[in-house]
Amino acid sequence: MSSMRATPVLELADVQKAFGAVIALRSGTISVDAGSIHALVGENGAGKSTLVKIVAGLYQRDGGIFRLKGEDVDFTSTAQSKAAGIAVIYQEPTLFPDLSVTENIFMGRQPTGRLGRIDRKSMRHEVERLFTRLGVAIDPDRPAEGLSIADQQVIEIAKAVSLDATLLIMDEPTAALSGVEVERLFTIARSLRDEGRALIFISHRFDEVFALCDTITVMRDGAYIATSPISETSVDQIVRQMVGREVTELYPKQETTVGEPLLEVEGLTSPGVFHDISFTVRAGEIVGLAGLVGAGRSEVARAVFGVDGYRDGTVRVSGKTIGRSRPVDAMRAGIALVPEDRRKQGLVVESGVGHNITLAIRKQLAKFGLLTTGMENRAAKEWASRLEVKTHALDTVAATLSGGNQQKVVLAKWLATQPKVLIIDEPTRGIDVGTKSEVHRLISQLAGEGMGILMISSELPEVLGMADRVLVMREGRITAEIARSEATSENVMFAATHASEQLK
Repeated sequence: MSSMRATPVLELADVQKAFGAVIALRSGTISVDAGSIHALVGENGAGKSTLVKIVAGLYQRDGGIFRLKGEDVDFTSTAQSKAAGIAVIYQEPTLFPDLSVTENIFMGRQPTGRLGRIDRKSMRHEVERLFTRLGVAIDPDRPAEGLSIADQQVIEIAKAVSLDATLLIMDEPTAALSGVEVERLFTIARSLRDEGRALIFISHRFDEVFALCDTITVMRDGAYIATSPISETSVDQIVRQMVGREVTELYPKQETTVGEPLLEVEGLTSPGVFHDISFTVRAGEIVGLAGLVGAGRSEVARAVFGVDGYRDGTVRVSGKTIGRSRPVDAMRAGIALVPEDRRKQGLVVESGVGHNITLAIRKQLAKFGLLTTGMENRAAKEWASRLEVKTHALDTVAATLSGGNQQKVVLAKWLATQPKVLIIDEPTRGIDVGTKSEVHRLISQLAGEGMGILMISSELPEVLGMADRVLVMREGRITAEIARSEATSENVMFAATHASEQLK
């Protein structure tokens, strides 16, 4: 006897959306069942966000089918979408910082007791019950301000559960989380699935997609490409579908001749942050700095560049010692730092692309103290085209660019200073697979031209695929140095999680 397939919680078929002449969604198609976690993947610009915004009631579709539990729906507001049982958990939630955790969860629907007063006791009791059910320990009375992004997401999930949402959409939820926080989020996601809810998980991280989801839908250029059970597909197959071409070379590392030492760091110590850090980066070499979040990798990079101070040790570039706590000295010596958080530390998001690219070389460009937009744009154009920044004009505001293109603009800004040593922190965080291989190709090319590169990355495949040597940090110390030919995910992870005594 054939069993009837249950009605999907969400069903979109050939949904279209255009903004003027720009087609954001040609054919958005996805079917999500109750009790399942469905991955939605695609490069930046594939149409994932537009599709989510239609489901969330932010946009209205121009055509196609949109059904919820078998009923045709059409939301004209986010309130309608929420009322229908849909919750979207964004990468960086926006809570009210001055209100308590409990008040945030019950915002706009506080229960009232006799005389119409807000029943704070029952609100708090309900929040405690929710947190117990989700297996998290957050104080219901604390203000939302200062909470980690991971805890803010949990609060949004608790809010969704208290509203009895049947469909939760998680949009890049793990981008800013540590390993432990990701694991907690996954535990919560699985328990929601086991309760019979439907979840959509959007991510660029394939290891997470394959660990968490049971079904995967791929989009490309605003159109639906394919849906497969996770058990019947592979990362290679998904990448091919996303990019529409073979990405045989996600890590296009070219062989280079390693030259003389460019950056020498000796005995760098900052009490409580890192201890006795010594390493060398030579011309034409990519040195990978691996380790778990919180191992002290970014702090070392910031100290070398002079952003943060340190107590002991020396930093030399081409044999010359540079002063501590002075980024201007580091830049003059030929060091460039591309920081991890590009929006906050690397870009002036309200300014144009051209202005951003020339930020670090404005003094050299100015003639008699004058700098015109034309002069800026001429200098910026070379780097924008070399890095294939996808923008129609150099006056395009940086905030409107995709994550991958923002990363390229920050890279262009520092490469315009023509550095000897490039320190790049999380070079491909939050960018899609096609742009990833472009950034990797560029890093490899720069090493081929004789630049020394120190690459900090939390993505093991990236470290193993790009680095000539891998330095591993754990709790503020370097616990291993591994040659490219000997580096494996196992020995890098071992060094990142075990004390150095055990590595002898």
